[in-house]
Formats: sequence, structure tokens, C-alpha cells
Amino acid sequence: MTVALIDDDSAVLHSMRLLIESRDIPVACYESAEAFLDELPSARPACVVADVRMPGMTGLELQRELKQRNHEAPLILISGHADVSMAVEALKQGAFDFFEKPYDGERLAASVSDAVEKGRQRTSETNERDDIAERLKALSPRQREVLEFVASGMSNKQIAAKLNISPRTVETYRAWVMERIGAQNVADLVRKVSAFLPTDAK
Repeated sequence: MTVALIDDDSAVLHSMRLLIESRDIPVACYESAEAFLDELPSARPACVVADVRMPGMTGLELQRELKQRNHEAPLILISGHADVSMAVEALKQGAFDFFEKPYDGERLAASVSDAVEKGRQRTSETNERDDIAERLKALSPRQREVLEFVASGMSNKQIAAKLNISPRTVETYRAWVMERIGAQNVADLVRKVSAFLPTDAK
């Protein structure tokens, strides 16, 4: 899981690279926000570290652009000219952390490590969500109905009465749904599909 380092000062960029690589975290360096954006979406870093004041697109503008693109990697911003209002605004907009130059190298490296772990979790969650979405598309309309009733807490007997079919048939549909979604039990099923169901089906 790579960390993207963005700074127009090549000396600072080199220093940050050595610092992060010393934690056995691979990095990719960019001298502008535009150069980084040119590599998206093929570049999917676990964390982005960007200077705030750069020629062209600033770090705060990059933050807004990444938000518009639904890029979920945690963003750490660094500035040599930061003020309190800038830091507060960046954090309000979802920045993972904010540092002023000269920054404490150990604290920055620790923050990057934490951000990388959070980025890994987000990537894993996104992959699982995409997988569940594909599995749901493969369900028949009747299987989808049974899924929604099961997720709402209804018993086989209640679902059978609702759909005018036998409880045994409901049990068969339920087993198919559990297998196709890859759920171990009802609680696991609800956790996996909750985000895709109508509010009244949760």
C-alpha cells in the first residue's frame, strides 16, 4: 500500500521519502498535485501527504478535488505558512492530520502509519461492498424479497404468509440467499447487505 508524497520542494520531498521508507512503507513522489491527479485512478495510494502551498493546485484544493472524485485515501496536509483557521478548515473537511513545517519527523511518520492502516481498512471495506453489490444483482426478484424480509427480522412462517408460499419454500430461498451472499448467519447477512436495503427493510 503506497503513500503518495506531494511537495514542490524537491529537498523536502526527498527528506519525507527517506522518513516514510524507513518505516518500510513504499512511497511515490510527485512535485505537484496535478501530476498526482494525472495518475488517478490507476494510482490508489493508502495515504496522501501533500504540502498546502504549491504552485498551481494547493493542498486544500487537492483535498476538495479528491472529495469530488470520491477518493477515500486519508489525506495529511503540511504547510510552512499554516495558521489555526487553515488547520481547522482542513480537518473539518476531513483531513486525517495537519502539520506545520518544520514538522516532527517521528510524529509525521507515526501519523502516516496510522493513515495507511486506515486506508487499508477503507480499501477492504470498499472491495467487500463492491462484491456484495455484484452478488445482490445476481439474486432473482423472489430471492431479493426473501432477503429483505429476513433482514427485517421476519421468521420463515411470517415470510411464507406474506408471500403466500410454504415455510419450507421460504427456507430453501433463505438458504440460497445466504449462500449467494456468503453469509454465515442472519447477523452476518444483515451486516453485509444493510447498506443496500430500503430503510424499512433494515
